[in-house]
Amino acid sequence: MGKLETVIGDLVFPECPRWHDDRLVFSDIYANRVIAMSADGQAEIVMEHEGAVSGLGWLPGGELLVVSVDDLQLLKIGSDNLVVTHADLSAIATYFLNDMVVDSSGRAYVGNVGFRFLEEPPRAAAMARVDPDGTVHLAATDLMLANGTVITPDGRSLIVAETAAARLTAYDIDAVGVLSNRRVWAPLKASADGICLDLEGAIWVASPRTNELLRVAEGGTVLQRIASDRSPKACMLGGSGRTTLYVTTAGSVNPEECRALRSGRIETVQVEVSGAGLP
Repeated sequence: MGKLETVIGDLVFPECPRWHDDRLVFSDIYANRVIAMSADGQAEIVMEHEGAVSGLGWLPGGELLVVSVDDLQLLKIGSDNLVVTHADLSAIATYFLNDMVVDSSGRAYVGNVGFRFLEEPPRAAAMARVDPDGTVHLAATDLMLANGTVITPDGRSLIVAETAAARLTAYDIDAVGVLSNRRVWAPLKASADGICLDLEGAIWVASPRTNELLRVAEGGTVLQRIASDRSPKACMLGGSGRTTLYVTTAGSVNPEECRALRSGRIETVQVEVSGAGLP
């Protein structure tokens, strides 16, 4: 495999990359902003917020959904750029919100960390489902730091990275968005943060603890590895033909250190199999 190359730097803590309308859209979490970047690295700020932002997705009408981390809100940005509260997840989230995936109908599946990251030992938390009208439902329980989440191209399976359990966990999705048939999709010998799917059904996993990107098959076989000289946080397949693997990296996970260092980067490497599914 090729070597990761930096496209842009001077970011605080880039995360949750999405390929949308021929651009990479991502959250710079501790800079409280959402950024869109063209393939040649030209970037613009899409949203600035008073607090940290994380997971991203789009409703069928084109409105951008943004996870507001600390106040447990899911925000919506319309065509007029007005930011409104789409849903309040405080009845389900037990600590700050994290990543999410939005399906083709506009249902958002939002994870939360569930414990004071860097201060407490991990404990299980729930995942919420927010329907297109903003109503909130309990989607899943007992997740050990739900992180990157994907939906298969047929819309029938959701797979989530459980960072604190070192595994990818899958669910069936029914016609109204209810999750069932929980199962381990892949046990891992590495940490799992952000993930993305490809056309062969494999999942790229950002492994911050081992400083590498792993292409994993169902069952846990590692098909490919790409080494990184720093900690990768998330990945997304995009670009022409969706064969560019975009990787967000940073030098720390501590918010204050991240703001001081500004060591975050978007890096890329070319791969052979195109991206698929959501996000």
